[in-house]
Amino acid sequence: MEMRLSEQHPAMILWWGRGDNQYSRNRIIRQLLAHLGYEIRDFRPRFSILGDWEAEARVAVRPSLVWVPCFRQRDVLAAARWSRRRNIPLIFDPLISAYDKQVNERGKFPATSRSARRLLTWERRRFLLANLLVADTASHAAYFCRQFDVSPRKTAVVMVGAEEGLFRAQPLALRPDCEPLEVLYYGSFIHLQAPEVIVEAASLYRGPPVQWTLLGNGPLRARCESSASGLPTVRFEPWISYDSLPARIHRADVLLGVFGGGEKAGRVIPNKVFQALACGRPVVTRHADAYPDALRKGGDHGIFWVQPGDPKALAKTVADLAARRARLPTVAEQAAKTFQEFFSYRVIQQQLREALDRVFTSPTRL
Repeated sequence: MEMRLSEQHPAMILWWGRGDNQYSRNRIIRQLLAHLGYEIRDFRPRFSILGDWEAEARVAVRPSLVWVPCFRQRDVLAAARWSRRRNIPLIFDPLISAYDKQVNERGKFPATSRSARRLLTWERRRFLLANLLVADTASHAAYFCRQFDVSPRKTAVVMVGAEEGLFRAQPLALRPDCEPLEVLYYGSFIHLQAPEVIVEAASLYRGPPVQWTLLGNGPLRARCESSASGLPTVRFEPWISYDSLPARIHRADVLLGVFGGGEKAGRVIPNKVFQALACGRPVVTRHADAYPDALRKGGDHGIFWVQPGDPKALAKTVADLAARRARLPTVAEQAAKTFQEFFSYRVIQQQLREALDRVFTSPTRL
């Protein structure tokens, strides 16, 4: 369907790509762009590589900006060609690197292989086409600069956060002393999350009674279930709908983040951490440079750090929390305050505002 709009739209963003607009990262960005006064128009090309040809026929508007959303490396090339011809800035929000995922996380190709070098070249070209490359953490932005030769002045950090209309803080009610605390992990059972570390921690656990729950599905679930055989304190639950997650988080006492030892795991703040903090629940997760310095330096903020890939440290941290269960409601309040101070919509919207200001005030064009 052709867009028949007036020629001048100083506060209109053309959202370009074949991605999922309902994915949480995209929904949050679109909502905050609207809060900042931008109108968003969608252009979903039938074929990514020919998107600029299609846009010539279908897009009868001059936006102030083209935004290519997360995971849409395949859409960047055509979007950049169309934008360049009109001297319109382009922002790309990849969220993850395809090279990082295939080479570093999954180990699909050795870094020295021809396939890895080809993928690196392919992705570098697309990253360099953007006027601004958005990263979810400062660690990710630094990786983009180091790995893909992106200039630091062409990167900006806009955190992922959690959908505040869905994930809301709820007070943590103390369980009776005779009832074990619940420690909840939910996720896709991938190596970055290292759910096997959780199962091993449960096998090593020595402390007040706790129930370890692992919810979800993925490549490592069968291995985790096998390792947990004979451990009555470990149970597995099937995946639930996204809308049901907040209520499930609220039923738990402590949430578990990620524990993988890979470099990528140290560059991200997982959705589950944002969501748990937004719901007002303490989180135990691996230490990572991706988090704000104020949180990594210690203090009462509802996040408890362990070294990556260390089940003994995880077991001890959970035991310490269980031994001080009377303090958990206070710790939960601290977690909710941490979310509001560091990861809320207010914070992310300011990051987004600053990113847009940099694009619109920069003399550089594609």
